This record gives sequence, C-alpha cells and structure tokens, in this order.
Amino acid sequence: MEFPYKIGIGYDVHVLVEGRALWLGGVNIPHTHGAEGHSDADVIIHAICDAILGAAGMRDIGFHFSNTDPQYKNIDSKKLLARVVEMVAEAGYAIGNVDCALVLQRPKISPFIIQMQDALAPILGVEKNCIGIKATTAEKLGFVGKEEGLEAQAVCIIYKK
Repeated sequence: MEFPYKIGIGYDVHVLVEGRALWLGGVNIPHTHGAEGHSDADVIIHAICDAILGAAGMRDIGFHFSNTDPQYKNIDSKKLLARVVEMVAEAGYAIGNVDCALVLQRPKISPFIIQMQDALAPILGVEKNCIGIKATTAEKLGFVGKEEGLEAQAVCIIYKK
C-alpha cells in the first residue's frame, strides 16, 4: 500500500573558508567566509533536496548530482532543487512543506529569512508560509562553534497529486 503522504529528512554540512561566497537558502549572505564545496555549497538547499529525495525514496543529492561531475562545478543550488522538484513531480508527487534548521555561529540570518522564502517558494511550488527556516548557534561547541563549518537539517512532506 502506498501512502498519499511521505516524509523525508535531509542533512548537509560544509567547511567554512575564506574567499567563497556564503549562499544560504538561495540568498548570498554577506560574511567573511563561505561554504566550501563543488557547487555553491548551499547547506539549506542541499538538506532540503535530500529531504525531498528521501521522502520519494530516490536516494540522495550526491547520487543524482555527483561532486565529481564537472557540470555541477559551482552550480547554483537552486537549479539542483528545481531538478529535484521535477523528479518528484514526474513520480506523481508535489511538495507540501519544508522545514529547515541551520546551525552556524555567525552571521545572524534572521534578516534574510524572508528573502530565502521568496527564493525557495516558486521553486518548491508552495506558499512562503510552507517554508520554515530557523537558525541556532552551537554555543561555541565543536566545529560549528569554532566557526570552522556549518550544518543544516531539513524535513519535508510530499503528497500524491
């Protein structure tokens, strides 16, 4: 029996380095460091992609968009998210909502959350109020607390169209 609703979770982590832009939720965030990665290393979008793919039983973002494939070098992660949404639509599903928790010491992202929702809503095909984004610090503990990296966790629900 196939359920009309499916839930997925996603997780992503990246090292922070000087000389890279910091992309979060499809928005360029002013900061001294950016996330290192093959693509633009947007941990929010990558975690959301994995949550959607997981809900649909379609493996993970690395399976579909290999970090050794030159076509994805420095790609805008919004393009990856759009392809993921297409893939689940082809399987007969639509996005219900997504919720993401970002863990980073700084910068503060609360001033950018509405911009992130504006960037993600049309790609996901949902209203802005169906996208939750929040952030917390690591209380100066571990690699995130030492500002060596950042991580994101996401959950989503998809439903049969």
